[in-house]
Amino acid sequence: MKLLRYGPSGREKPGLLDADGRIRDLSSIVSNIDSGVLAPSRLAHLRGFDPAKLPKVAGTPRLGVPYTGIGKFIAIGLNYSDHAAESGMPVPAEPIVFMKATTCITGPNDGITLPKGSTKTDWEVELGVVIGTKAQYVDKADALRHVAGYCVVDDISERNFQLERGSQWDKGKGCDTFGPIGPYLVTTDEITDPQNLELWLNVNGEKRQRGNTKTMVFGVAHLVSYISQFMTLMPGDIITTGTPPGVGMGMKPQEYLKAGDVVTLGIHGLGEQRQRVVAWSGR
Repeated sequence: MKLLRYGPSGREKPGLLDADGRIRDLSSIVSNIDSGVLAPSRLAHLRGFDPAKLPKVAGTPRLGVPYTGIGKFIAIGLNYSDHAAESGMPVPAEPIVFMKATTCITGPNDGITLPKGSTKTDWEVELGVVIGTKAQYVDKADALRHVAGYCVVDDISERNFQLERGSQWDKGKGCDTFGPIGPYLVTTDEITDPQNLELWLNVNGEKRQRGNTKTMVFGVAHLVSYISQFMTLMPGDIITTGTPPGVGMGMKPQEYLKAGDVVTLGIHGLGEQRQRVVAWSGR
């Protein structure tokens, strides 16, 4: 299934995407798509409904974050060896784990706001992994059983804040609007192999990132197991798993986002995002 939430910010309704790419309303079945809906039994219940019998949603409404209840927004750094090389950093021996503030989360097509004082705001297309059941000290062999589904994440990063002001990555990763998620939460019945997904990102229509999750240093099962050794993963937690090469920091000369730019990105089977960059207005 491709689950989604549609409508104005703060007033989104639950929905799903049918086989013909049309939005169907789920309001008669669930009041919201939240962390509770991610449980295997709840997802199985939703799969029992025929999308063709659900009301069609007219037009092209705004899409919000595809589910609510994100308690932790966990990110992985330098998880593609060629991205580590373009960043001038060694391939990590263990996953680099940091957090993105949940206040940075936005819908997939909402705007990117350059933070006050920004000089190096960058883009990063990434695979997001959504936890469906509690994961604590899980083995790698069992890790994917705790996953409800996958989604597209743009791990927007302010490199000056991240790397030149004390090397505390969180400072450059959690600015407002720096975490677009969606458009859909695609459940694991549709994505049986998360290690063979094509990723892409363009800026103003020009190619920037191309990659495949098969080249991750640490795969999804490894990451879920690894992180669960240090913190309990709860339903709704999301892990964004690193980015392939082609970020602005790695270009020669370096290139960063400016007001008016348009970023488009996507992952095969998970949908696409589109964001317009705006300047910070002081409000």
